[in-house]
Amino acid sequence: MATPWKIGMFQHVGPIGPWQLPENVSTGFTDLEHWTTMARKCEEGGADFLFFADDYGYPVLQDGIPPASLRGAVQFPKGDPSMFLAALAVVTRHLGLVVTLSTQVEKPPMVARKMATLDNMTNGRIGWNIVTGAGQNASARLFGLPLTEHDRRYEIADDHVDLCLKLWEGCWDEGATIGDPTTGVYADPDHVREISHDGPHFSSKGILTMPPGPQRAPVLFQAGASATGRDLAAKYAEAVFLAAEAPALKSQIEDIRRRAEGHGRDPDSIKCLIAGTFVVGQTHADAQRIRDRQIATRTLDDAAVAYSFFTGLDLSQMDPDMPLDPSAAQTQTGRTNVERFLGPDAPTVRQILEEFQRNNVMGTPFIGDSAQVADMSEEVMAFTGADGFLVQADHTGTFDSFFELVMPEFRARGLVAAPGEPTTLRQRLTGSSSPHLPTDHPGYAYRNHAAALV
Repeated sequence: MATPWKIGMFQHVGPIGPWQLPENVSTGFTDLEHWTTMARKCEEGGADFLFFADDYGYPVLQDGIPPASLRGAVQFPKGDPSMFLAALAVVTRHLGLVVTLSTQVEKPPMVARKMATLDNMTNGRIGWNIVTGAGQNASARLFGLPLTEHDRRYEIADDHVDLCLKLWEGCWDEGATIGDPTTGVYADPDHVREISHDGPHFSSKGILTMPPGPQRAPVLFQAGASATGRDLAAKYAEAVFLAAEAPALKSQIEDIRRRAEGHGRDPDSIKCLIAGTFVVGQTHADAQRIRDRQIATRTLDDAAVAYSFFTGLDLSQMDPDMPLDPSAAQTQTGRTNVERFLGPDAPTVRQILEEFQRNNVMGTPFIGDSAQVADMSEEVMAFTGADGFLVQADHTGTFDSFFELVMPEFRARGLVAAPGEPTTLRQRLTGSSSPHLPTDHPGYAYRNHAAALV
């Protein structure tokens, strides 16, 4: 069998999808049982991990939050998924758990300690989605900080991740934790040390106070598709989340892997996961009816608000019959969803709004019965060279239709693996026998390999 596809499930802590539909349950996001039930279903359905997007931003138009965002729950509200990941670990055994933390907001020692704690609490099933943030204009307002220039945010992220890796990999040798009450020794002082870091944006001399978990470093995810985002992914990421149409996905994946070679890494060690929106029914007609109902819950005003969140640009103030001005690509809020609409065949502003009304930031959905969407999935995977999907919630705000209709078809075709015995998330994603970073990853160099204890 070819390498099985990796299947992750995408969520955030807030209303998701067409929450206005009576069958959508995502307004229950404040209830812990909503999430424990979902985690159990993800594990039972054969998903590799549950992925939580997160940020501190919200839409801002004309110096304030637009009423449409509040009325329509457009990129608002949002809760903190890191608060309940340990509870999800208790009700699952195989499922990986990936959380987003921003390198603009969270300082490196904070991220390092949180991730080390969660890696212990989940028995090595934790991943960190590295982002510089989303809705940057709002986030800067919220924290009372100036808006940081786009490319500089990625320079900060590079230094941030580098310091985190030093803390995870350099402070504690393997076997340094003894915990022997008879001798009174918890940790061997000869094998625990402070690290020093003097980077362009962060300085540190200190120790990771939490002993490392099974993976030491969490599995590193990244989701930025701009040129600077792809370079950060090529340097550090073990999995990358991409959302675009197939030709752009193919180009992005090839570029990331080419850049990875430039960083001395095996390009195939980075798992490229594409946004998978599956609108599936017993028949194609059933699926299309679901799709029509989904689209009907979103207005062009909602689309303009969503677009402003990701880019900082107000399409409602632009000529609807003209394409975006190329100077819009210099926005400092976010560039991925500007760059995708530029070029010789650039759509008009009205067409961009209509695209966001239908699909938001995700690519064209797979619509049909289980066999039809599986056929389309195989075509996209073969064309792009991707490694799997990060599946978007369906019209109910859950993944029920995917697990009931799509996964059995994938399994019958030999496209996904059986769960097997519980492992760390890194082993599950990469197939490695080791739970730790591979030797060609930059973080590996910070291990004190000569001092490993027997």
